[in-house]
Amino acid sequence: MNYWPLLGIALVVIGFALKFNPLLVVVGAAVATGLLAGLDLVAVIEALGRAFNDNRYISVTWIILPVIGLLERYGLQQRARGLIETMRGATMARLLTIYLGFRQITAALGMKDIGGHPQAVRPLVAPMAEAAAEKSHGRLGDDNRERVLAMSAATDNVGLFFGEDIFFAIASILLIQGVFESYGYPLTPLELSVWAIPTAICAFIIHSWRIRALDRRLAGVRA
Repeated sequence: MNYWPLLGIALVVIGFALKFNPLLVVVGAAVATGLLAGLDLVAVIEALGRAFNDNRYISVTWIILPVIGLLERYGLQQRARGLIETMRGATMARLLTIYLGFRQITAALGMKDIGGHPQAVRPLVAPMAEAAAEKSHGRLGDDNRERVLAMSAATDNVGLFFGEDIFFAIASILLIQGVFESYGYPLTPLELSVWAIPTAICAFIIHSWRIRALDRRLAGVRA
């Protein structure tokens, strides 16, 4: 039995212990393991490419995050703030209420990944809401700034949570269907989705009121 390929594990341990770049450590260990197992370099690269292609639906998520980080580094948040500052009548309450409706509608259509904290709230929605609040109420203190950022994140959560259940092919609907069926209440996913609409409407009204309450509180602080 050939134990030399196990040196790849040692390379991973040493590389992480020395705090080298994790991606380079893993790729280097994979290449070393393949070569020590008797494969030629081309075959090792083909195996790596095949594994990446077969699992690309997982890998794409990790590719998007560095892209968003680069966009932020080169001024995406500043551009978002600047856009709001040039818009007449833009307020934090209006902006977040519109985003809440957009998030619920797209989630109800099955497009739940079109928004989210890393890809939408942090680089776009939160800085735009902060800029709109400062435009209406002046410079925010640290506590009020954190409240605006938290409300931006909460708006995404509420929109997604109460919107996705309207989409009958979502996992949560299937879970609810299974629970009801186990207790002798056979319901179709479409029936559950229809009854999720009143809840989504109530969530929209309640959270819109919370957004406007925060906006009024910020106005009171300024006064």
